[in-house]
Amino acid sequence: MEKDNICIRIALPDDAVQIQNIYEPYVTKTAITFEYDLPDVGEFQERMRKTKEKYPYIVAEEDGEILGYAYTGPFVGRAAYGWAAEVSIYLKENKRKMGLGRRLYRALEEISKMQHILNLNACIGYPETEDEYLTKNSVEFHAHMGYRMVGKFHKCGYKFGRWYDMVWMEKMLGDHPASPLPVVLFPDIRAEDLREIGVK
Repeated sequence: MEKDNICIRIALPDDAVQIQNIYEPYVTKTAITFEYDLPDVGEFQERMRKTKEKYPYIVAEEDGEILGYAYTGPFVGRAAYGWAAEVSIYLKENKRKMGLGRRLYRALEEISKMQHILNLNACIGYPETEDEYLTKNSVEFHAHMGYRMVGKFHKCGYKFGRWYDMVWMEKMLGDHPASPLPVVLFPDIRAEDLREIGVK
């Protein structure tokens, strides 16, 4: 159930400590991320800074506590892919099943539309058989959010002594015209337009 006192806002450098704390169990206890080592706070701040040069990096916050965060980033990185973005989301372990993922993704979708981005793509670790490190929950969440499966790479991720597959899912945000509008950088989106979609 969504709570009215949870706000969605742009991530700030000072949020890096809480964001790192949210991410840590994903690194140390799961194969949801294929990273082996937890980045330090400075690395998180640099990742956030670089992301926000073009894309949104947002958090869900309640009474000063960050409950989850999400962001988009470049899909592949070549110029022709400019109208596509990759999505990422991480929630606090004890704050799942609260509608936070849905709220964060909806905000990302609305911002992406303002940027004239047309495709959102999700890269997701996928187990042949669910285990204590990885389930199919992320694929199920993305399917619920309107994403569809478009590709699978087999045994491409090795973590905790096991091989995991990786899948791509995609969601189209609009039609694909012969001459798409130029992509708008996130810093060029007006604060009042963000407030209209509930992002502070």
